[in-house]
Amino acid sequence: MTDALTDNILVLVRHGESEWNRLNLFTGWRNPDLTEKGVIEARVAGRMIRDNGAKFDIAFTSVLKRAQHTLDIILSELDQPDVPIVRDAALNERDYGELSGLNKDEARKKWGEAQVRDWRRSYDIPPPGGESLKDTLARVRPYYDSAIWPQITQSKNVIIVAHGNSLRSLIMILEGLSGDEILQRELATGAPILYRLGADGRAIDRKDLLPARSLAAPPEDRIV
Repeated sequence: MTDALTDNILVLVRHGESEWNRLNLFTGWRNPDLTEKGVIEARVAGRMIRDNGAKFDIAFTSVLKRAQHTLDIILSELDQPDVPIVRDAALNERDYGELSGLNKDEARKKWGEAQVRDWRRSYDIPPPGGESLKDTLARVRPYYDSAIWPQITQSKNVIIVAHGNSLRSLIMILEGLSGDEILQRELATGAPILYRLGADGRAIDRKDLLPARSLAAPPEDRIV
């Protein structure tokens, strides 16, 4: 185990595998819970964070139970169950609108392969009734600026457990990435990312605690 971290840190974790992740369905704002595998992923994430010496002052998560359940498991593994938790819809997954509840084949039959690919893989094209990644960033950025960053400036260590696309939005902010750059990043379920931040809110150091699972581009047929 490493010595306890003394610098201010921010840890991001995507929730563990959900029931709809297992079925490869567009989930968005729908509210399935974790699978047994997802529970195990959350426990492993907690142990990895613990082994890196992290102690948290405050936690943020979405209003969706797969993220909240993951956070609860992580804090239990860290033996930090009393960390204050802030829950906000600003950290929810991208809203997939009419795609929600469908798998890729069902969506492709309804709208055509090219259209579905554009909705899934573009930065600024939303599905019907839903959000693009650009739209997701538009709600995540002001929430980060108003709620999360002030905690960090008060020398508090922060953990955020959220979703693939709300976390992509945060990574864009922290690392100064473009929409095209962030779309090449896969965020595996239950894989923690540990940041040390500079005075301007940008990352000065990043450590993937499960790097083999979190750096590759997403498979083409996998819904993320």
